[in-house]
Amino acid sequence: MKSLLTCVLAITYWLVSCTVSAVTLPGIPEFIDEMVAKHQFKRAELESLFDHAQYRPDVIEAITRPATIKPWPEYRAAFVNQQRVTSGVAFWKKYHATLRRASRRYGVPEEIIVAIIGVETIYGQNAGNFRAIDALTTLAFDYPRRAEFFRAELENYLLLARAQQFDLLAVRSSYAGALGIPQFMPSSYRNYAVDFNGNHKIDLLHEDRDAIGSVANYMKSYGWIANEPVAELATVSEQMCVGDSQTPRTLADWTSAGIATQKTVAQDKVARLVDFTLADGKEFWLAFNNFEVITKYNNSDFYAMSVLQLAEAIKAARHLNR
Repeated sequence: MKSLLTCVLAITYWLVSCTVSAVTLPGIPEFIDEMVAKHQFKRAELESLFDHAQYRPDVIEAITRPATIKPWPEYRAAFVNQQRVTSGVAFWKKYHATLRRASRRYGVPEEIIVAIIGVETIYGQNAGNFRAIDALTTLAFDYPRRAEFFRAELENYLLLARAQQFDLLAVRSSYAGALGIPQFMPSSYRNYAVDFNGNHKIDLLHEDRDAIGSVANYMKSYGWIANEPVAELATVSEQMCVGDSQTPRTLADWTSAGIATQKTVAQDKVARLVDFTLADGKEFWLAFNNFEVITKYNNSDFYAMSVLQLAEAIKAARHLNR
């Protein structure tokens, strides 16, 4: 029985991990035509590229089962933990001057920059297990729900690779095609990445300082406001209609509705009420503009709250270690 089970598991692993050529996916010839006409790529080079690109069914599996379907405590524990706090303190110590410069230039707190990179890749330790060309090709041509988005990202990846002289068959990414230390999608790489180490080259795959400046620039570009709150823990009166919580209101309106924050916040600040289910009930937070900016990095309240709480934990640990 044990031998049979081992054999079944081996076959299952082979079927899951086995990759096949992506070149037969419908839409690739037309995409090549578009890239040749629009951007003057060489047809033969693109045909060769897609001959070597692999269709990855595990990419489809991963994107249809995102981490946010997990309960909040389980999701949080994956990102707000001792490993990321310890590594975050070390990263901050190593790049304290760069982080200070980025924070001053873009208005984003140092701990938020550190936490985003920590959540995304544990400071570059886990930048992705998929070839970017495989992930993006699979999603562009076999994920109808967001095919237009991923076709645009594949286009941006080809343009980025040409500009940066990437080896298209070597660069690794997440299952969604996010690249490098800060996990920028190709369009974000092209639009928001900056040369922050002064070597006249933007490299988010290897250069931590470029990643730091680029994360700060991204957040600023999406509307981060310096010295403004991100989210505040709230208490909710029994009379509050929680079902109406997603409509943004001023803090004065929330106060009138029976919502109170532990810290003093200006009454004209606008926020929405978000909740997180814990073992003993719900926890409520008022989420302000800067919280919404974090969700532009990953459209998830779980993600934004994990970044915030990891940032606070790293900042506290760094203070203790001084």
